[in-house]
Amino acid sequence: MLRVIELEHVSRTFGERRALDDVSFVVRRGRTTGFVGGNGAGKTTAMRIVMGVLTPDAGAVRLDGNVLDQATRRGFGYMPEERGLYPRMKVAEQLAFLARLHGFGAEAARTRSLELLDRLGLGARAGDVVDSLSLGNQQRAQVAAALVHDPDVLVLDEPFSGLDPIAVDAVASVLVEQARAGSPVLFSSHQLDVVERLCDDLVIIAGGRVVAAGAREELQAAHAGSRYELIASDMGWLREVPGVVVVEFAADEAVFDADAQTAQLVLRAALDRGPVRRFGTVVPSLAEIFRELMADDARHGAEQVAA
Repeated sequence: MLRVIELEHVSRTFGERRALDDVSFVVRRGRTTGFVGGNGAGKTTAMRIVMGVLTPDAGAVRLDGNVLDQATRRGFGYMPEERGLYPRMKVAEQLAFLARLHGFGAEAARTRSLELLDRLGLGARAGDVVDSLSLGNQQRAQVAAALVHDPDVLVLDEPFSGLDPIAVDAVASVLVEQARAGSPVLFSSHQLDVVERLCDDLVIIAGGRVVAAGAREELQAAHAGSRYELIASDMGWLREVPGVVVVEFAADEAVFDADAQTAQLVLRAALDRGPVRRFGTVVPSLAEIFRELMADDARHGAEQVAA
């Protein structure tokens, strides 16, 4: 089974505001796809279109090449940004109720609910009403509600919002397990360190347009640029090399900017002076890539206004 979600040239406007502008990207089976962008960038709109909550003005959403319909979407798991659980209902009872709506028998629904709550660190709160939980625990319960029917596809809008580090780890572990079992997993988050740790693929959106998409490692390599790290002994000479701009220097470690040819000259010079413990390009963090792309998008927007 392929289980590949494709957004193809999706656009959506609200009045005069264009929320999505020709958006295309892919969420693949067995992989976690992080969906990041600033406030109002279009993430929630795109997710609602995937789930059929909104319809696009143009374009389509497909699963394995077929346009999505509501019958197919019933097998999806969805967590909206706004919590939607019944506040006066007990957590485990609510999850079991949701599982039964998706065809689980009573005992299977109860077992599935309790197992999932244990995995998310909420087992001790299974008998509490939702409204009595902290906001972080309500968030974990909402994640459980999206997962309780063992969905074919998982779409989560800000699942890590309000979670402490231990809860983040618990939720991340469950999402990875779901992906490794074969589901495409799409999630948005403003916590870029969590996205970087968790995602296999990445989609970055700004102003309703996709500005970068692909495997995380490939995007990091593409944005590595001309910054290098060198760890060796006696590197006082490095500042004197033509074409080298030293960014950081401490004892036997240096970070510098240079073109590829100059960097190789630096490596040879270091090897001539003694052992080199590390040399290579500096891989940018997701936060650095995000800031770079947002700055590029802002410049592009300013140029369009000026034109």
